[in-house]
Amino acid sequence: MTDPTDAPTPRRPIIVTVAIVLIYLTALSSVATGIIVLLSRYQVPDDDVLSVSLVGAATILLGLLTIALASGLSRGSRFARLLVTIYLVIDVVLHVLAIATSEAWDWSPLVQAILNSAIVVVLWAPPGSRWFTATQPVVVTA
Repeated sequence: MTDPTDAPTPRRPIIVTVAIVLIYLTALSSVATGIIVLLSRYQVPDDDVLSVSLVGAATILLGLLTIALASGLSRGSRFARLLVTIYLVIDVVLHVLAIATSEAWDWSPLVQAILNSAIVVVLWAPPGSRWFTATQPVVVTA
């Protein structure tokens, strides 16, 4: 009698692994950016300290959330893929708005927007999409 848990698990495509590594890198850069923003509250006027502190804390928390979602992606979670997609699309929109409203042109929002767009494409393109749909949850029976 064969046990359903003995079935070989499908291998994760290399392109999905690269996307997961890039998600970890963008999440860690968000945490670092949040820390820098949080520390910059000492150089702003007293009226802006609370708003700068909240933005820094929110950036750190979103970076940590993205790290948790990348862990779920590495296990083939479709829900994690959906949440990462929503977060990265919002992030791309915010980067485009930052580029449009900025007085001085900065290359980092453009690079981050392109990187986030590429990650979303990889997660939903056929090789990645097939891997997420092929992954079945493990059912443990007593």
